[in-house]
Amino acid sequence: MTGRGEEGPDLLREALPEVSRETLDRLEGLVDLLRRWQKIKNLVSPSSLDHVWMRHVLDSAQLIRIRPEMRRIADLGSGAGFPGLVLAVLLANERDAKVHLVESNVRKSAFLRTAARELSLPVSVHPTRIEDTAGSLAGEVDTVTARALAPLSALLGHIGPMAAAGAVAVLHKGAEFEREIADARTRFAFDVVIHESMTDPAGRILEISRISERDQGTPS
Repeated sequence: MTGRGEEGPDLLREALPEVSRETLDRLEGLVDLLRRWQKIKNLVSPSSLDHVWMRHVLDSAQLIRIRPEMRRIADLGSGAGFPGLVLAVLLANERDAKVHLVESNVRKSAFLRTAARELSLPVSVHPTRIEDTAGSLAGEVDTVTARALAPLSALLGHIGPMAAAGAVAVLHKGAEFEREIADARTRFAFDVVIHESMTDPAGRILEISRISERDQGTPS
């Protein structure tokens, strides 16, 4: 089912033609499940549902182009599963795939568990706070994602232990990404590759690695 002004799965097929028919069917199942739950649980902004394939699905799926080697993912503050559930769908046929969804909100974590079960996804849901979980995932993941969660400096504080074990962060950021990078550099040293977003002309996807906290007095 598609909403007013909604292009549906054709939008994703055009942007990412390598996505299989089986994967598109799973993504349609995810969107249908989101719509059913949205009626009673208010998982996402109601105004975004008419453009769910652009605002949520493609916005999440574009990360696979940036880091195609990702297999074991920690998605922090997963919310309704964007980008984590979408990435789990894209990786569902990879034998070594595992997506950890960290979401403390009870109703949202319940939706994540239901979606993972109904769509047979390689997902583990952690219904806990990020600060209580991120450290335990160090060494378990190769990629960390987060969308519309927190300023970059705060995010890097959570991601640090996973990055120290080799994980790379792939983060959605809005129009203020340059300021956020500058602010984060006052506390952290890191390498960053800035990618254009397929869905937000003003936003960027930041691919961040080699994160380390600066000693006090170390110049940025």
